[in-house]
Amino acid sequence: MGRFVRRMSEKITRRDALKLGTSAAVSATVSPFLASGTGHHAPVTSEHLPADSPFPPPVGDDEICFMRAKDLASLLRQKKLSSREVLEAHLKQIASVNPKVNAIVTLVPEDQLQGQALAADEAIAKGNWLGPLHGLPVGVKDLHSTKGIRTTHGSPLHKDDIPDFDCLVVEREKKAGAIVIGKTNVPEWGLGSQTFNTVFGPTLNPYDLTKTCGGSTGGGAVALACGMVPLADGSDMGGSLRNPPNFCNVVGLRPSPGRVPNSPTNLGWFTLSVDGPVARNVTDCAFFLSVLAGFDRRSPISIDQPGSQFAQPLAGRDFKGVRVAMFKDLGLPWEMAVRDAVKAQGKVFESLGCIVDEAEPDFRDANECFLTWRHWAVELDFGDILEANADKLNEYVHWHVQEGRKLTGPQLARVEAKRTDLYQRMRAFMEKYEFFLLPVNQVLPFDVKTHYPTRINGVEMENYIAWMKSAYYISTVGNPAMGVPCAFSPSGLPIGLQIVGRHNDDWGVLQMAYAFEQATNAGKRRPPIL
Repeated sequence: MGRFVRRMSEKITRRDALKLGTSAAVSATVSPFLASGTGHHAPVTSEHLPADSPFPPPVGDDEICFMRAKDLASLLRQKKLSSREVLEAHLKQIASVNPKVNAIVTLVPEDQLQGQALAADEAIAKGNWLGPLHGLPVGVKDLHSTKGIRTTHGSPLHKDDIPDFDCLVVEREKKAGAIVIGKTNVPEWGLGSQTFNTVFGPTLNPYDLTKTCGGSTGGGAVALACGMVPLADGSDMGGSLRNPPNFCNVVGLRPSPGRVPNSPTNLGWFTLSVDGPVARNVTDCAFFLSVLAGFDRRSPISIDQPGSQFAQPLAGRDFKGVRVAMFKDLGLPWEMAVRDAVKAQGKVFESLGCIVDEAEPDFRDANECFLTWRHWAVELDFGDILEANADKLNEYVHWHVQEGRKLTGPQLARVEAKRTDLYQRMRAFMEKYEFFLLPVNQVLPFDVKTHYPTRINGVEMENYIAWMKSAYYISTVGNPAMGVPCAFSPSGLPIGLQIVGRHNDDWGVLQMAYAFEQATNAGKRRPPIL
């Protein structure tokens, strides 16, 4: 359910695309660095890792693929690992695991990747450090435009498109030194929290290959869970940075609107859709956000604060006396395993010193507000092309366009007034409680052949996203929210907890999520397919 608004400009040819990275490869091939015996490093010991690293130094591909991204970056900068070694380990993991789960749907040609890794190593050897992600592979969501790399949006309309530009998120990743390793799978246009499309098929949950991984950042979450990438970007309109991590035992942050500017977009003032980070742990999520966040004039809602604030150590905050609200039921139906697992986490927060009350905001009108503006936005994007491409646009697009065409000016005005009242109720609630805890969504991972749950605990779902209300209610008010692993069902399926913070307090959410993660360690359980 991430942002589907991504305009393609002029395309470049596949021949041009293959040339991208070639100059770097040639330069690196003839460099003195290559001739001097690269690839052999002094033994890596724990003294080379950050003081807060919980991991031993890497000694093989498996350790590299599941090491914290922040630690890999540190070792790369110290020349204790090479970018080529890191890349090779991840390419081996992709070759071994990706055929089982279908998470990475476009892989950049290996010769290009090797050329970029070699150039990254050469730069480090000369003392030219590009930034925090120097030499690290990153998985990019297939809704995000990537120069010279196929970007399909999961749609047959764009199955062969190769953009000639990078969106701002990818622009920042590259500026920080990252190597885009490939594109991760999404639902068609990012609509729905179940990752499948007619171009590439479904992405499977690595904890149970018969189940969905969620969406729309499904490919990214699975790639992380399986050690195929150290970091993955994503987007979130109704839960797409929270639900795939929730289903795949990784973490994802929906930042405050404007925290990560989302250029290019034709809805510059729109606050429902945001871009953000997905990672295997909270530390890496904050580390990645430090690169993605920051002011940019191309976005009219961009927050004028630097991303570097998120590179600070997360540990050390004392949560004694912090008031936290645990949800009641939000008036929604729940699978009991999800509801009970999340409620049981109250004891963990109490052990951190928090005062935990059972309380929740008044979310009346949240459903109407979210659906109305979603209908409006989808109609804007597809209304003019629906009839000419009816057979190439899925049923969700048809429904949203039909509903969007019914909207009137007075109706939109009243819905926006309701949303403002909702925000003020949420603000007042969060003045009493610093954090609000609830499930990411209302169900466990379901059959991958099922497009969406039609009933929950005997209650019929009125549309394809009704089972995601506990996620998109939060989108509607705009508070930062993070999905973090908390438990497993009796059948071994991941269950995540959603931590919601005060308006624009992304840092507080990360601090609380980190403290919770350290107290539980639920996220360290790897998928059984590995």
